[in-house]
Amino acid sequence: MASSSVSSLLRLSFCLFILQVMNIGRCSAATRIYQFKVQTKRLTRLCQTKEIVTINGKFPGLAITAQEDDNIVVNVINMTPYNATIHWHGIKQKLSCWYDGPSYITQCPIQSGQSFTYNFTVAQQKGTFFWHAHFSWLRATVYGPLIVYPKANVPYPFKKPFKEHTILLGEYWLKNVVELEKHVLESGGPPPPADAFTINGQPGPNYNCSSKDVYELEIVPRKTYLLRLINAGINMESFFTIANHRLTIVEVDGEYTKPFTTERLMLVPGQTMNLLLTADQPIGRYSIAMGPYESAKNVKFQHTSAIASLRYFGAFPNSVASPAKLPVFNDNIAVKTVMDGLRSLNTVDVPKDVDAHLFITIGINVNKCNSEDPNNKCQGPRKGRLAASMNNISFVEPKVSILEAYYKKLEGYFTLDFPTAPEKSYDFVNGAPNDIANDTQAANGTRAMVFEYGSRIQIIFQNTGTLTTENHPIHLHGHSFYVIGYGTGNYDQQTARFNLEDPPYLNTIGVPVGGWAAIRFVADNPGLWLLHCHFDIHQTWGMSTMFIVKNGKTVVESLPQPPADLPKC
Repeated sequence: MASSSVSSLLRLSFCLFILQVMNIGRCSAATRIYQFKVQTKRLTRLCQTKEIVTINGKFPGLAITAQEDDNIVVNVINMTPYNATIHWHGIKQKLSCWYDGPSYITQCPIQSGQSFTYNFTVAQQKGTFFWHAHFSWLRATVYGPLIVYPKANVPYPFKKPFKEHTILLGEYWLKNVVELEKHVLESGGPPPPADAFTINGQPGPNYNCSSKDVYELEIVPRKTYLLRLINAGINMESFFTIANHRLTIVEVDGEYTKPFTTERLMLVPGQTMNLLLTADQPIGRYSIAMGPYESAKNVKFQHTSAIASLRYFGAFPNSVASPAKLPVFNDNIAVKTVMDGLRSLNTVDVPKDVDAHLFITIGINVNKCNSEDPNNKCQGPRKGRLAASMNNISFVEPKVSILEAYYKKLEGYFTLDFPTAPEKSYDFVNGAPNDIANDTQAANGTRAMVFEYGSRIQIIFQNTGTLTTENHPIHLHGHSFYVIGYGTGNYDQQTARFNLEDPPYLNTIGVPVGGWAAIRFVADNPGLWLLHCHFDIHQTWGMSTMFIVKNGKTVVESLPQPPADLPKC
């Protein structure tokens, strides 16, 4: 009898051990492996068929999915005639700066016929992110979602939704976007507006030949859905709304927020939002609308909104959809209302003491044009050439990997003298006298700033009115930051109010039109990181700089050596 009891106990102990091992296996990180073939595809939109660059022939691109702390491995094979890189937008690349993706910053591009394997961990991150090309303007069609779910048995901080859907906002050009960027640079003038806005790659019935090119989302009455909203557009900020429905924001840029309910919202390029949508309206069809937010003056833009369809289960397929009402294109109040509502879910640890104070002006410049062909090369205002800058330094893209040059201590490719404040101070928003030679000319340079590991940094971004003010989407690679304050006009330390209790934790911030924004973060990720405007045209013109974060004192605070298959320039 005793022997039987011992035997039963041993069997029970062994079963419990096996269950424990199985649970450990389920909770441990996994490796997610993908293959990306950069290839062209013929696509018909807006009455025209053209070749676009895609990943695996998909537009938009496939979704990468993982759980927090998983390892992601993506082998990228370039089968196009263009250079290519992939950036994993919002992923901090902790100790994996080599795989961040911006061309000529952390790597040379993957040339035609070559390949490169990205290998990184989504360490302590979860939420909605996305991937996109980071060479020329290829991300107009080369983009897709990157969804990182919480670990097993870790719930959302809200009731589990019935289902979830991903919605990607984009812009579509009929012209070849690589050639378009070259033409804009050569002309010195502004870019043409996109030919259409898109929702999950579809423009909707407002555009020519597009009555059937409509994304449709079917929902069940009385159920609540999670919408993962991603703005993959390249040169426009976008309003978004769904007819007769309210949207509750619960996450921005991969970080939970206090629930904030609104009927309409604005996303800057590079921004992601998770929204709760409850199907609480009568059975029918409702329009989903995406339209322009254009804060700059005298800028041509696409006025026609993209339309998708929200269809309740049981609604007649041909029933008339309730129209969605977007804000007017320059509704700054609608933008501010949403920004005012963003707060971190809980009280957060904002750095109270600051080691480095930076004041960075951002704006558009007009440089002198000394071309012998002014009709074709001097198409900017006052027969000049358009540029963009930070602290009046227009970033010059090198033709080497700056990270590799820094790691190998190669000299002559960049300098460490980016100014921490503008050389002169005046009324930034209203501008200085209209003297093109002295007040709108930018200096050129490939400059960086260096910070010790663990530095607590505060940056004031100040919008300038040298040419025109507008809302600039500023994105920082390798880090997220607390948006502790923002306002209109010139930043004034005496009157500015900071939220140091529960500010939103973002990786992309829309610096208000004619205003300023203040951020704080800890530089705890060694490597070289790009800071830039997420309008591709502004990055092309030079609104960028670089942060170098030195190694810490231990191996786990130090950048590892470059991967063996790092592309060569």
